[in-house]
Amino acid sequence: MPVLLPALLPGISLRALASPFLRTVHDEAGGHVLVLIQMSGGNDGLNTVIPLEFYDAYHSARSNIAIPEDKVLRLEGFDGTGLHPAMPELQQLFNAGKLSIVQGVSYPQPNFSHFRATDIWLTGADAGQVLPTGWAGRYLDREYPRFPQDYPNAAMPDPLAIQVGSLVSPALQGPALTMGMAISNPNSFYDLIADKAPQTVDSRAGDQLAYIREMSVKTDQYAGVIKKAAQKVTKQSDKYPAAGKNPLADQLKIVARLVAGGLQTRIYLVSMGGFDTHARQTDTDTTTGAHAKLLARLSEAINVFQDDLAFLGVSNRVVGMTFSEFGRRIQSNASGGTDHGAAAPVFVFGDGVKAGVIGENPVWPAKLTVNDNIAMQYDFRAIYSTLLEKWFRTDQASTASVLLKNFAPLPLIA
Repeated sequence: MPVLLPALLPGISLRALASPFLRTVHDEAGGHVLVLIQMSGGNDGLNTVIPLEFYDAYHSARSNIAIPEDKVLRLEGFDGTGLHPAMPELQQLFNAGKLSIVQGVSYPQPNFSHFRATDIWLTGADAGQVLPTGWAGRYLDREYPRFPQDYPNAAMPDPLAIQVGSLVSPALQGPALTMGMAISNPNSFYDLIADKAPQTVDSRAGDQLAYIREMSVKTDQYAGVIKKAAQKVTKQSDKYPAAGKNPLADQLKIVARLVAGGLQTRIYLVSMGGFDTHARQTDTDTTTGAHAKLLARLSEAINVFQDDLAFLGVSNRVVGMTFSEFGRRIQSNASGGTDHGAAAPVFVFGDGVKAGVIGENPVWPAKLTVNDNIAMQYDFRAIYSTLLEKWFRTDQASTASVLLKNFAPLPLIA
């Protein structure tokens, strides 16, 4: 079972694990960084990436929430596919060659429970398999063994992974413990770098006393390197919305600052919720409403993050990926929303991305029922395989070991 360390400094907590052999790949992978954006709740992919090629069928299936055809944002070179009108920034990124859309991402026998489906995506498990480790945790375990005992060290003085959130994601869970740090919220981060962190009460006791004492020291050390990296960056893009207006943008602003500040941290995880849109997904004007607001925040946050990375001179080091635990049904419901579904699109973005649309627009039977789902075209683990092999430059055998089987990479990385 994982051991969660208390917040030894406000906003900073840490879990860690051991590993059997030594190999570091920071130089081999060119200092590459992966940013994972979790869209919790199950995003309606069919109103996010709209199949203009089959617009009549799309509109017929969900006339009460369908985006008007003349409002769909067009993608250069892909006339049959468009984006929700709330995402002009992602349209611009796509047209600028910095966004790839993977259609129909899921896995065989998809699960429609939020908790189980999220666990499958975070661990990289089959539908009928429960894994105690996360896919990113297994990767970090291979690359940085004997953590935490031998870390920080000269080769890797920084946290292996950082999540902006109160707890470290199961995606970072390794064979024994988790290899990530959690910054509980942006305010805690800025308090830390401004020397506002108060002393904590020592209430450690129990069988794991020695471990917790060891991790207390390491957390202090990592808090120090995070603070040092952050203080190297005195100016960021002026395109960020005011603090608190877009929580995802607030999280990504921290990530950009730490990457530019020189942290060798390999993986960052940020998140936003609210995508469980069973009812009132749209207003009477279907281009507005709850889902539109979520997509607008996502689009704005990714765009300003990319702008900031370029401003800070590190955009060539970062690739990002969005994911949600599942999509929604093809047919809308009587409440003006959509119910739990299967496949949905995934966005992969960054300077190193091969822009385009991978896969075909979804199709469905003429006699549609409320139970019909978007069919899977690509297993989500094929995207993980691509990021490991083409971005982090692991070999095929190592990738298969991390993902527990072979998944052919996709043409996502330039």
